[in-house]
Amino acid sequence: MAAPSALLVMGVSGSGKSTVGTLLASQLGWKFYDADDYHPEENRMKMGKGIPLNDQDRIPWLCNLHDILQRDVASGQHVILACSALKKVYRDILIQGKNGAPLKCDESGKEEKLAEVKLLVVHLTGSFEVISGRLLKRKGHFMSPELLQSQFDTLEPPSAPENFIQISVDKNLSEIIATIIETLK
Repeated sequence: MAAPSALLVMGVSGSGKSTVGTLLASQLGWKFYDADDYHPEENRMKMGKGIPLNDQDRIPWLCNLHDILQRDVASGQHVILACSALKKVYRDILIQGKNGAPLKCDESGKEEKLAEVKLLVVHLTGSFEVISGRLLKRKGHFMSPELLQSQFDTLEPPSAPENFIQISVDKNLSEIIATIIETLK
């Protein structure tokens, strides 16, 4: 397999995706995107009210993220995306765009033949107790700790044939970063 041109740092809210992604991007000189920054206002309002997002809410958002990854990778840019990507189908959309989606994203009618994004999935894992403890310390984020349980319920951990590594959030940040960089070599 060719070296990945994009990294997906995934996991439930509070697993450290943005922290790990930002640090990794600065060490590797890659571009960093936080998927949360691309949620439409309706999604933010739902989450702010403690209402879990459904596939209809997530699929257009994931298609948009795929397009961003695709554009950057096509221009030779390496990218890191921090995104919960809890279900396999969500990760498929990030890799394949709307072709990976059960519901089509945009029906423009034009045939697009874009290459898939070569993605290494980095799954940050931790217990409910550890992660909920982290969320309670967090300020100014629209994910309520109550929604965390629904994320654990939704989570489909990556498995073969997905290209992934799993790292426990019990490790310290420098160990997590070192493990990811080692995997990329």
